[in-house]
Order: sequence, then C-alpha cells, then structure tokens
Amino acid sequence: MEKKKIAKEEPTLLQAIEKIIAHTEDSKLDKKILSKIKPYSSFLAKSYGITELQAILFSISLQLGPRRVELNDIARFLDIGKIRILSYADEIDALISRRLLRYHNAKEQEEFHVNSVVIKALKHNEVYRAPRRTGLDCVQLFEQFDILFDELDDNAVSVPDFIGCIKQLLDDNGNVRFVQEVKRLRLEPEELLLLLFFCHMLVNKDDDDIRFDQIEDITDSKAQFNRFKAELRSGKHALMQAGLIEHLCVNGIADTTRFKLTEEAKRNLLSEMNITAVEEGGADLLQHTDITPKELFYPTDIEARISDLATFFVPEKYAEIRERMQQRGFRQGFACLFYGGPGTGKTETVYQLARYTGRDIMVVDVPQIKSKWVGDSEKNIKALFDRYREVSKRCTLAPILLFNEADAIIGTRKNGATNAVDKMENSIQNIILQEMETLDGIMIATTNLQENLDPAFERRFLYKIKFEKPDAAVRAKIWQQMIPELSESDAATLAASHDLSGGQIENIARKHAINCVLHGNEASTLNSLLQDCACEKLNNKEQHRRVGF
Repeated sequence: MEKKKIAKEEPTLLQAIEKIIAHTEDSKLDKKILSKIKPYSSFLAKSYGITELQAILFSISLQLGPRRVELNDIARFLDIGKIRILSYADEIDALISRRLLRYHNAKEQEEFHVNSVVIKALKHNEVYRAPRRTGLDCVQLFEQFDILFDELDDNAVSVPDFIGCIKQLLDDNGNVRFVQEVKRLRLEPEELLLLLFFCHMLVNKDDDDIRFDQIEDITDSKAQFNRFKAELRSGKHALMQAGLIEHLCVNGIADTTRFKLTEEAKRNLLSEMNITAVEEGGADLLQHTDITPKELFYPTDIEARISDLATFFVPEKYAEIRERMQQRGFRQGFACLFYGGPGTGKTETVYQLARYTGRDIMVVDVPQIKSKWVGDSEKNIKALFDRYREVSKRCTLAPILLFNEADAIIGTRKNGATNAVDKMENSIQNIILQEMETLDGIMIATTNLQENLDPAFERRFLYKIKFEKPDAAVRAKIWQQMIPELSESDAATLAASHDLSGGQIENIARKHAINCVLHGNEASTLNSLLQDCACEKLNNKEQHRRVGF
C-alpha cells in the first residue's frame, strides 16, 4: 500500500526567526550552522525579498533590540571579530533600504533598530514591504515628500537611501506634471535632492527663504555642504545656472546667504499646486486703497497732460489703447518720465494717478537697489523686473513701476569705463534699457536732474512731462488748499511774495499746524507765515560769514 506524503507546514515568520536565533548564538556562522538553519533563513529571505545572510542579520537585530543595536552587538552575539563584522555593513544598509531596519542617526550609522511597522506586521505573521505609492496626484506626492524629508531631518535615513526612495516615488508617479518637468531637467542626484528640498519647503512649509543651516541638514557630509555653500554663494551652482534657484533679494540687495526658487521654476514645476509667489524685497508694493486723496494744482499746460495720462491709465481706455498698439505692431509698454525741480509734485502725481485709476504701485528704492557686491546690482535689477512681471500677471490691473529719484540709474553712461564701479553702472543702465524695450506695463521715473539724462533713455520714455514751480495763481490755490482758513487776499499775498514750490508750501503749512497747537490759532498770522516763507529757503541771499577768529 502506497504511503501518502504529508505536506510539511511552513513555519510562521516568528518561528523561523526563533530557529535562526537558537542556532546562531556563538556560532561564528560556520558552514554547518548555515546549512542547518537554511530552511528558515531561506524562508525569511524569500518572504522579505532579501538574501539569506540579510535574513540572519535581521533576526539577530530583532533579538538584540529591537531598539539601539550596533554591529559590535551582533559581533558579540555571533562570537566573531570586529573586522569580520564590518564586512556585514553593506548587508545592514540593504536592510535599511528595504525599511526593515532604521538608523538612529544616518550620518553616524552606528546604531540602528527594527522598524516599528515591521514589528507590528510580525505580530500578525505578515510581511512588511515598503509601500510603493503609485497613482498619486501632485498634492499627495508632496505629502509623501513631507514624510520623507522629515525622516531625513530626523537622521532616520541616509542621503543615498533618501535619494533612492525619492527616485522610486518619482518613477511610480510619472503621470504627475511635476514629475515630468523634474525628469525633463535630467538632474544629478545631488541637484535633484536640493531642488526637491526647495520645492518641499515652499509647498509644505510655506518657506521661500532658504538659508545655509537648512541646506546643511540635508547634506551627506561636511565636504558636500562646503561645496554647496561655495557654489551657491557665488551663483555657480548648477541649479542657479539653470535658472531654478536664485539669491533672495532683500531691500534691493541680493543676499548671498539666502535663496529661493525662481519665479520661472515656480511656474514650470509647481503649476499644479497654485503656488503664489512670496514677495521679496527690491520694491515695496503700495496698495492704491492706502493712498490718501489729495488735490493737486498745476499750470494749465501741465494739467492738460496729466489729465490725458489719467484718462489713459483708466482700465477700459488702457485696454483699448493696448489693443490698438498691438494691431499696429507697436510695443505695448508705457514708460513715462516726470522731471523738474524738487517739490513740484512729481511723486505725488504718480500716487494720485494710481489711486484714481485703481492701480497699485511698486515703489523702487533706487539707492538701495545698488549692491556693494560687484555683479549683484545687475541681479537686483533683473530680479526687480522679474518680480514686476509676476505681480502684473497676478493683479487684475497692471501696477505702476515707480523709479523715484531715478537720477542715479538713468544718467549719462560713461564711455570707455575702466574701473569696476563705472562698468557696473553702465551694465545696470543697459539692463534697464533692454527691459524698457520689452516692458509690458506702466513704468514711471522721476528725476530732478533731467540735464544728466542719457539720450538712450530719453528715446525710450514715451511720455515726458516737465514739472515746474507753480505760478502765482496756482500758488494761491495751493495756499488755500493747505491752510483753508486763509482768506483769498492773504493767500494771494503769500503767493506773490515768495516763489515757492508746492512741497515748500506744504512744509510751511505743517509748521503752521504745529504752531497753532503749541501757541493757539492767534499766534499764526500773515506776518508769521511770511516769516516762515523767508526761512524756508536756505539760500536766502544772506552773505555767509567767514568762519575764523
């Protein structure tokens, strides 16, 4: 009678681990022991997709831990020397890559532990496999980035292991546009790590101001960090050369220790995330609703030109004019120059035009936009126009780009410049001239020194309006507008007696208000106002006394 073969039941995962532990202690892993435990090590290896040696090391780590295990602990358990145990370091790394083990500090790689999710699965005789996240959308993808970068920040994974996980995540989600754009760049592993870090920080942490200490946390070694630091500071890093990251612009100056994604990178890579660019320095954005209404007075011819400009800037008329210009092949940007003496209302006119037409103003601080670092001023100017374009795209109405007191950057270029400063000045002016050629919006520059204006700039300003001191009739109106309690007769007297600008009259009106508070209204008479007028001008024809003894 033929005997039936009884199928041998496979052990549970824990039973296989117990058998391995029971036979390997003090075994030196000799061939006889390896042969004896082969059914169990082979079973574990097949279950987890690892080698038999890795299965043995995993079992021992579970027995000795599951927390804080070192290679020396395994060496003592097996009764082998320290040199031999070092040859198993790659096997431990492989187990960490499979997420069966985790480093306590991936940079030191001295202690490790069994992953808690692996232990939880073992309790139910289940094999833990690191999940392959497929079919994600962009939001879900960045949620995974957040988890992975947190692990890297906690030193739970090494940088190479992290990059491997990231690459797998990208490969598994090739349908996401972000992934497609990143792969199109064909970045080296280090470059990929840094770019994804910038994207992760902006999307998940709302941080578009990355500093060296943050970058140091994601580097694999001090040498790697120092290389990154030198390349980033000088602007020579591959991501900067590719136009993906740039120095942060603060108060018009490029800070070579702080970095951000470029606006182009945000557009190309993060379009699915609806990222709104974080505003950086270089120019303050003044909301039109924050501008105080103010009545301005001009000579008749200037008033007519300002009125035309105000009508032109009204959204409906502006759109109509742009369409007409486009049909005829003309440039659609509008650059205006307001020039004339100080206090004649140039800047205030820009503010009131913005308020009237509902346009915000990007006010450029010209003195601050020049950097002490040669080469950075050019970057600041480029960054400024880039920002204007970005703001214009996001705004319902194109804002006004105001270069106030622009004498320092639109003056006559220096022929045959040889020193670094003159070359930088010429370079800045050339950039502005190029930007004015392609301007798609409204730019207004104000200057007190029109005689120094470079001819190339003069040609590029479509509207040029000269602001002059008001005549007596206009001055009288300004006096009454500034000090309503003045009679027409007193206002006319003040206007006729002193040839003051609107700004100077405003100064006197402010002093008048202060005197009324300090001494009462009766203290402020026509005579006192006339005295204030005489004091307003520093060059009041008095002979300067010679200093000496």
